[in-house]
Amino acid sequence: MILVAARDEAARIAATIEALKEALGGAKIVVADDGSRDGTSDLALEHGAEVVSRRRTHGKGGSMSAAAATVEPLTELGDSPIFVLCDGDLGESARELADLVRVVRARECDLAVGAFSRRVGGGFGIALRFSRWAIERRSGYRAGAALSGQRAMRAEVLRVVLPFAPGYGMETGMTIDAVRAGFSVREIELDLEHRATGRTLNGFAHRARQLVDIARAWWARR
Repeated sequence: MILVAARDEAARIAATIEALKEALGGAKIVVADDGSRDGTSDLALEHGAEVVSRRRTHGKGGSMSAAAATVEPLTELGDSPIFVLCDGDLGESARELADLVRVVRARECDLAVGAFSRRVGGGFGIALRFSRWAIERRSGYRAGAALSGQRAMRAEVLRVVLPFAPGYGMETGMTIDAVRAGFSVREIELDLEHRATGRTLNGFAHRARQLVDIARAWWARR
């Protein structure tokens, strides 16, 4: 099963879904639409995904937790299914996520995280450094791609990390919870691309929200 986080991703969601279908054929795709106003949900449905849509924004963690709730009870699934989590703005590069599934299926790790091989956009790295610090302080694990939402995991891991930390604290909280539970984490460098935020007013506002949510995830796990 694939859970796709999306908010106002009409320009890229169709390409993302098609790439996922190509790389991970047969997997159920559920788009967690966090209050989009641009037709993201309609496009996702047109391309064969199921959609869990919310009329108002609940944040990434809340919307993805709601989408995960559509899965049959995890206690009945065993540990063989592999779940993929990703962002809706990956476009055609979403096909790269097959490598994450491969390493989890081979039991090389319990939770695989996709690291972007090329940096596109972004700010000054403050949110990323803070997330890395928060993860190491709470779990002892030194993360590189601490904020990457591109992940694959066994059902046993998903049981532990749900519900996800609110908002943009989702990935930070997920990594802490997984490591604390004794699961192994591995980062895999992939040729991914996404709709990056730049050094603009909106970009800095986005990263400010990230910092607040990361801090909440860190504090909640003290």
